[in-house]
Amino acid sequence: MTQRTRLSRRALLSGFGAAGLITGGAAVWSSRQSDPISAVHAHSTQRQLSRPQQSEHNQHGLMANMLEGDVDPAVNGFDPIKILTDFDTGTVSKLADGRTLREYRIYASNKTIEIAPGVTFPAWVYNGRVPGPTLRCTEGDRVRVIFVNGSDHPHSIHFHGIHSAAMDGVGPIAPAGQFTYEFDAEPFGLHLYHCHTVPLRRHIHKGLYGTFIIDPPQPRPAAKELVMVLNGFDTNFDGENEFYAVNTVAFHYAKHPIPVKLNELVRIYLVNLTEFDPLNSLHLHANFFNVYRTGTKLESYEFTDMIMLAQAERHILEFRYKLPGQYMFHAHQTEFTELGWMGMFDVR
Repeated sequence: MTQRTRLSRRALLSGFGAAGLITGGAAVWSSRQSDPISAVHAHSTQRQLSRPQQSEHNQHGLMANMLEGDVDPAVNGFDPIKILTDFDTGTVSKLADGRTLREYRIYASNKTIEIAPGVTFPAWVYNGRVPGPTLRCTEGDRVRVIFVNGSDHPHSIHFHGIHSAAMDGVGPIAPAGQFTYEFDAEPFGLHLYHCHTVPLRRHIHKGLYGTFIIDPPQPRPAAKELVMVLNGFDTNFDGENEFYAVNTVAFHYAKHPIPVKLNELVRIYLVNLTEFDPLNSLHLHANFFNVYRTGTKLESYEFTDMIMLAQAERHILEFRYKLPGQYMFHAHQTEFTELGWMGMFDVR
């Protein structure tokens, strides 16, 4: 395969800051022949990428760095706006002892996705999307996950939570193979799942992960609930991310602000699955939130406007807006913000 010009995230930031213009070469990434799993390499269209014109939604200085254009959810096969509130509660039935059984089907496959306008990425996906489906149940439910590996690489599913060793997902399932994971849902809280096949950094980074919510027996107060998975993309396979996002598409919630009602309780299920960076973060502008660490306690342990997360760390955040307007949220590593991890709440 022909070696192409490599663009690092440093060069990308330099291009934003200096001229605000990235031409076709910005969308072409080099292949790393030494990478053991890069049989399919990142590729992209030659579309010109540049700063957008100022509009109602990009008066903030940071938003001048957004790539021009948009990612079509119909082409990608998933919509970041819908991912926020798309909860898969499974097929529900009753066991002989009267408990609830929830059955899910998860299919792993290879899929090229668009992570920024004109920038594609050769992902590995659960059920055709990154992140995978948000699985939701209640503490004490029996969970049955039928996993089919439709990829050309061995994969698995490792669930965070409490279960037997046989259900821990550390054994790879061969291509065309199938395995059923079954366990009782515990403890309640915000958890996650991901592939646990080596090299872990690649299997996670390429998209095999998702959110796993176990609700407490007594439901939390009614709220506008939003799932936000923090992720990054190493488009040239050099071990350094070139783009960052919430739910995969860079700048999506900046270009498509999330509607919130005035004084409405907002609950964010925040999960960090960024590979190649030790920490990620969320800063909420003009407001503070209550933090429920891992969601395993019903009492808030902190009231703040910024939270740091290591990989696989997760928190439930709750807040209300008292004043109308458009409010930014983003990583407080400003480099992440400028490379795609930024959004807006539209409060009315």
